[in-house]
Amino acid sequence: MSEAVREVPKKERPEFRNIHVTQLSNYRLPLAGVVSILHRISGLLMFALLPFALYLMELSIRSEISFVYFQGIAANPLVKLILLALVWGYMQHFCAGVRHLVMDLHIGLDKDSARKSAATVLLISLSLTALVGLKLFGVF
Repeated sequence: MSEAVREVPKKERPEFRNIHVTQLSNYRLPLAGVVSILHRISGLLMFALLPFALYLMELSIRSEISFVYFQGIAANPLVKLILLALVWGYMQHFCAGVRHLVMDLHIGLDKDSARKSAATVLLISLSLTALVGLKLFGVF
């Protein structure tokens, strides 16, 4: 006796493939991914600009004459932009680091909370950077 083998229809599962370099412009990274990448970029920025920042700090505390020289260097708009980039790197890295520490405590791991915390990190870090930038460029 042969029984007819009944085929069970297979559920179609989504197929995930690696993307090619040419497809990167079409790929939309979630906000949490953007914050994660910015966290890494800001850490690299702070590390790369550390010698510059230490040099400026060393100039400012050496003597009164060197402090005046430092003020002349810091008055240059290009130097102010570099300092503002360093401030952004610090603010972004700090805020995203706090976010990652909270997530290490298993708080806010679901998709909706992660999106909200990523948006909060961007909003806070950019707001603080804008405030420092306004102060740096003499608005108040």
